[in-house]
Amino acid sequence: MRAFKKLVDRYQQRIYGFSFYFVGNREDAEEITQNVLLSIWRHGHEVKPDSLSAWIMRVTRNACLDALRKRQAYREGIVAEDEDMALADTVVGDDNPEQTVENAELRRLMEEALQRLNEPYRTIVILREIQAMTYEEIQQATELRINTVKEYLHRGRQMLRVHLQGISGYENL
Repeated sequence: MRAFKKLVDRYQQRIYGFSFYFVGNREDAEEITQNVLLSIWRHGHEVKPDSLSAWIMRVTRNACLDALRKRQAYREGIVAEDEDMALADTVVGDDNPEQTVENAELRRLMEEALQRLNEPYRTIVILREIQAMTYEEIQQATELRINTVKEYLHRGRQMLRVHLQGISGYENL
């Protein structure tokens, strides 16, 4: 039980952060996090310790893709509703409200731009830029060759820049 608690403490925020940026919705990210933690509880002992981190991120990515598929199926079955894009928490008690608003707007733009990236670019950009994973960790999590990871990251950053420029109207992003 202690080993599982340590894994939860170590990976819960990483799982939630990836899920949130991938699906763009707090509730889905929380549900995905719970499902991944349940998978760790059930199957974590079957994974080699040196590949556990990559396995967890692969399970998380797959859970995100499943959630998006379910969301799409739901939308197709019901009249489309205006789903609000979740905005990550801003710093509480910030002495500079103007900066807080700017940070919140930038985060919202980034979340919107990330949602526009196709796979595998979205996954790789989130893992590298938000999760701060190494190329080797990304390679293990995505099961892509390291050069492919680097190439997709480069292309993903370019696409993200184009999306941000399109959303924000700023040319020098």
